Order: sequence, then structure tokens, then C-alpha cells
Amino acid sequence: MDQKMNVYIWDMDETLILLKSLINGTYAEAFNGSKNVQTGVEIGKMWEDHILQICDDHFFYEQVENCNMPYLDVMKQYDDGRDLTDYDFSKDGFGPPCDDLNKRKLAYRHRSIEQKYKKGLHSILDQDMIKSWSELYDVTDSYTDMWFSAAKACLEQCAVGNRDLASSSGSAVATNDTIFQHVNILVTSGSLIPSLVKCLLFRLGDLIPSENVYSSWEVGKLQCFSWIKERFSGPNLQFCVIGDGWEECEAAESMRWPFVKIDPRPSSYHRFPGLTPKELGHYFSVVYGTETGSTNGHVSA
Repeated sequence: MDQKMNVYIWDMDETLILLKSLINGTYAEAFNGSKNVQTGVEIGKMWEDHILQICDDHFFYEQVENCNMPYLDVMKQYDDGRDLTDYDFSKDGFGPPCDDLNKRKLAYRHRSIEQKYKKGLHSILDQDMIKSWSELYDVTDSYTDMWFSAAKACLEQCAVGNRDLASSSGSAVATNDTIFQHVNILVTSGSLIPSLVKCLLFRLGDLIPSENVYSSWEVGKLQCFSWIKERFSGPNLQFCVIGDGWEECEAAESMRWPFVKIDPRPSSYHRFPGLTPKELGHYFSVVYGTETGSTNGHVSA
């Protein structure tokens, strides 16, 4: 069979989730009085509190805040595979200087973070915290007219396929003697650890595995896009970037990839709910010159 791949590269803030625009009130203000601005501000601040608490309590953020890396596996070469079951991260002396010993300690933390990410927040949060988190998600989804659940549904549809054939980084579906592989990648301008926590809090962890989360904070989005192109090198590849900012737009243009601009304002053309894999398929066809087909109502390349 022929193999083709669609790689969807997503921005996070103001694309898959809304947070900054809730906190500064710009999301509600765009609705000309039909949404309470202060409610949005309070919702956004509650999310900030959840994110910071989980980062600090479970993902070593206070220790690694000044060691932001573009992705978790970047430190894997320093990991000697030591059993971390009884390892005391609070007493291993991790910190400056950035020598091989401390790089190994950072690699241990990245491995622990990866394991926690795969298990999900239900494995580390108590029932009260889970209840509070779930209620806040539902309140936020309602306030944003189902933005969060619609974005998640779009990710699910982009990754449609036979999961028995799929790797952890994507899904595959066979049709007309061709195997289509669909992969969701996150490239965020935020720092890596809070971005991973956001993925879990906003229920995206099962759709975007930890190895597919990139932080452009230090290196820029063009560099991240270049790494992604190298990682998925081969024939019959199609990339599409979905985001709200100028940086991912310029980086996509440099790579000659289609770019879909998200705008949360109610009158905008691309937003959630509304954006679908079928619509993304039109952008693939314009740039790559191939008409996209559909499988079970979803886009294939």
C-alpha cells in the first residue's frame, strides 16, 4: 500500500484553548456586552491557579523553570536509565552549573514528567481536585460556547483511524490501497512544562502525546517546524499549521506549508466551534495541489 501522512501542527493559546483573552477580557469584550467580562477574568485566573499548582506540586516546575527545553526528549542522551522508583528529586542537588551531572538530573525529571503525562492527572490528583477541575472545565466550555470541547473534537477527527494500526503519535486508516497517517503536533510559544500541564488540564493529553509537544520559547517556531519536518521526513507528507499568531504564520510561509488563522471573535471565519478537518483539507489541497478525499466523513490526504 501507498502511505501518506497529514501532520497537523497546532498552536495552543488562543487556538486550542482560550486563556489570555479570558484573563485580559478581550474575549468577552468582542461580544459587545452579551458576555460578562469579569466572569471570564475570574475563570481565567482560576485556570492559572490550577496550572501553577500542578506544575509546582507534580511537575518540578520550580526546579526546572530556568531550564526550559524545546521538547522532553532533548535530554534523553543524558539519561542513563536509572530506576527512579525511590529517587528523591528534592535532595539530589539539581541546579547550576549546567554540566553533564545536572543534565542527567534534568533528564531524570523529564522522564518522570513523561511517565506522569502518560498516566494522566487522575493518577496524581485527589478526588476534590479532580472535581474542581472538571467543574471549571464545564463552566469554561459553557462560557466560551463550547470552544474547548469543539477544539478537542476537531483534534479527534484529525486523528481518526484504525488505532490498532496506530503508533502513539498518530492514527492510521486504510482506504483505496492507501494508508493515511494522521498526526497532531503542538508547537506552543509557552514554556514546556506548563504547556504539558495545560494539555492534561484541557483534556488533550490522549490526543497529543508528550513527544509531540514542542516549546518555541527559546528557539522560535521556525526551528520547531524544521525539527518536525526532519522527524517526519519522507514522501507523501503534507503539513498544515493552525494558530492565531504572526510567528507561526511567518514560519509556515517559510516552510511553504498552509496556515489557518484562528480568531476567537464571534464574527471571525476560523474559530471553534466551526473549524473542521474537512475545511483544513481544503488548505492541504490548495498548497499541495491534491484534492483531499474523505473516510468516514473525515479528511484524508
